[in-house]
Amino acid sequence: MIVIDPARDPQPYYDFAAQHDADIVGVIETHPHADFVSSHLEIHQTTGAVIYSSKLTGAEYPHESFDDGDVIKLNDIKLKAINTPGHSPDSICILVEDEEGKEQAIFTGDTLFVGDVGRPDLRENVGNITAKKEELARAMYHSTREKLMKLPHSVKVYPAHGPGSLCGKNMSPDLESTIGRELRENYALQLMAEPEFVKAITADQPFIPKYFGSDVELNKKGAPGFSASIDHILRSKGNVLLEKDAAVIDTRSNDEFKKGHEKGAINLQNGGKFETWLGSIVGPNERFYLVATTEEELEKVIAKAAKIGYERNLAAGIWGPQYAELPERNFNLPRFATNPKRYTVVDVRNPNETEGGLMFDGAIVIPLPELRERVGEIPEDKPIVVHCAAGYRSAAAASIIANKILAVPVLDLSEAVLELGNQKAEH
Repeated sequence: MIVIDPARDPQPYYDFAAQHDADIVGVIETHPHADFVSSHLEIHQTTGAVIYSSKLTGAEYPHESFDDGDVIKLNDIKLKAINTPGHSPDSICILVEDEEGKEQAIFTGDTLFVGDVGRPDLRENVGNITAKKEELARAMYHSTREKLMKLPHSVKVYPAHGPGSLCGKNMSPDLESTIGRELRENYALQLMAEPEFVKAITADQPFIPKYFGSDVELNKKGAPGFSASIDHILRSKGNVLLEKDAAVIDTRSNDEFKKGHEKGAINLQNGGKFETWLGSIVGPNERFYLVATTEEELEKVIAKAAKIGYERNLAAGIWGPQYAELPERNFNLPRFATNPKRYTVVDVRNPNETEGGLMFDGAIVIPLPELRERVGEIPEDKPIVVHCAAGYRSAAAASIIANKILAVPVLDLSEAVLELGNQKAEH
């Protein structure tokens, strides 16, 4: 068995191998990933599996190069390397041929997704080889046109990510596809000249989280073992004396957070993309605490932090804390709706969400990943109302602003709208 682009926790691969009475003999890295930490080095150290990666990666772990023309024989199939620069200068795809030489499937890493191609702007400053986004976009044009799009339409496409990854902007919810479907439906594979392609895939890309560059470098070196890294983390029940300059990330629900919390805490609730937002708000070298309601919930968020390598910065995990009860602060939504100009409105959505227009005239636009560094741009002469699209980001943003601005109330619009909707439903 060979594992391609493994996640941080290798245990599911060990379990799968044991279930099928298989030996893990290899790990292939399609490139040094930016959005998660890979367990390739740990799998090698545990099983003796050979790690394969492009010679362009500059890998600092034991490995064999795997580039154009290289072949791995695995039982009755062959795995062939195809160099496909574009998302990164060192990206490869892995083409699978059966014993008769028929091309069956391709593992595309972050080069080709279902409905998209990998963004080209993550390697301008990190990695063994750096390149400007326009240069990588041109490389992607040639990788897709001259290599991937020439494959038989029946070839199955297995990308490294599905929807939610910030390595692309237009991913389908489907986790697999075919070359034929992508030729029909993927906007980036339609007939267009190179300049048009470059413009299309460099435009409207999502923000780049703070941790992306750090993960590229960590994956180039090879990360420490998952279990060993999280086992050493201090866990405490109840309140503890905190390091002075460490951030406090409170992962409890907004309702619990409002009732009481550590002074200066950021309410980043445990959710589907918790680790992405953690790595967007907290810097890769910043010490922080995680707070959760139960021991079980704490273990979940610690594991999520480890997905992006942030367990290295975790001062401690805290569960079941008891905080002094805070006075309830009600948002008078009808009053705000009547005259929003009596408030300072802060819109914490991303640029690709706000470029089409704002929900409130005169709103100050500060995307959540930039908010901690830009709170000083918010005036303190009127009550502050924070909003996003669905409420998750505004809860975090309101807590960040309230930590710095004490002169006026800081109110969460998304929460108020949700409460109003619940009241209407009840009546």
